[in-house]
Amino acid sequence: MANIASLLKTEITRIARKEVRAELESLKKANSHHRALIAELRREIAALQKQLRQVGRERIAVVNETKALNRKYRFSATRLAAHRAKFGLSAADYGKLAGVSGNTIYLWERGKSRPKPEQVQQLGMLKSLSRKAALAQLEKINA
Repeated sequence: MANIASLLKTEITRIARKEVRAELESLKKANSHHRALIAELRREIAALQKQLRQVGRERIAVVNETKALNRKYRFSATRLAAHRAKFGLSAADYGKLAGVSGNTIYLWERGKSRPKPEQVQQLGMLKSLSRKAALAQLEKINA
């Protein structure tokens, strides 16, 4: 006949395991739910950080544009030609960005004529643009 102590011990162990298993199930579900929430929050944080960087870039662009508007520019025919070559644009395309004809750009580069002060400001603001931004602006003009 089995020892009563060993029977009690096995029954207590069985019941304890059953209760622990039930507790662990609820903890596993809660853990899974919390992990999903954490992942969602991380995605949200990444999206917000991306927006923050974009706003920062836009703010810097506005500040740079404001500085460009307040700045007095000087005209140089050789620098105009060098800047146009740096962007890899034709005189006609560069003229569209500056708001003048391609022939006018050609004459300015050759020193045959000089731009008006407002046009010098426009050329100065073009120099503050990146190549990518200038090409995007040209796409808008051509569209």
